[in-house]
Amino acid sequence: RRRIVSHELPPGAPLREQRLATEFGVSRARIRDTFGILEERGLIERTPNRGAIVARLQPDKISELFEVREVLEAQMVRLATEKAPAGTWDELIELFGPTMGETLARNDFRAYEDAIHRFRRRCMEEADNEVLCDLMDSLYDRARVLIRRLVLVPGRAQEGMLQHRDILASMRAGEAEKAERLKRDNIRSAREWFQTYQSYLL
Repeated sequence: RRRIVSHELPPGAPLREQRLATEFGVSRARIRDTFGILEERGLIERTPNRGAIVARLQPDKISELFEVREVLEAQMVRLATEKAPAGTWDELIELFGPTMGETLARNDFRAYEDAIHRFRRRCMEEADNEVLCDLMDSLYDRARVLIRRLVLVPGRAQEGMLQHRDILASMRAGEAEKAERLKRDNIRSAREWFQTYQSYLL
């Protein structure tokens, strides 16, 4: 899962049962079970008698992914804002502060991607909703592949950074509805960037 999401295994890469079984020291049956989970998450594709490959992102599926993310991530932000105690967001506000701007100016996009991941994780913890967290985890593997590509588009990471500053400011102020709206705007913006640069990202 980690290798697929990080693009260590790129789309179309073959996955060999025996090779993985040997590497991890488990049975091929265990590998097949794992393939089933990865397939359910949309990370791999299996074809009878041909084996498994890392799934390719399809434009129609990506559009659907953005639609669902907009709803779920905005709701997550709202719940987290409503439930989190005072001071919860200070660390993340600092993380997305001036130092992040300097980091992006050096084209260190890994740091920004990690910051987005930390923001999401903290929101999930504070939202304290098991059903929502399960749904988010299922979606995020595929979303993270897309996020990794989008942040490389010139200007997108800088815009996303500013959007998250606004979201976090609203969260710290306890403005749940505003934070929810801003998170929706953030996802819609990412979708527009993807549509503009789709031919370069797929």
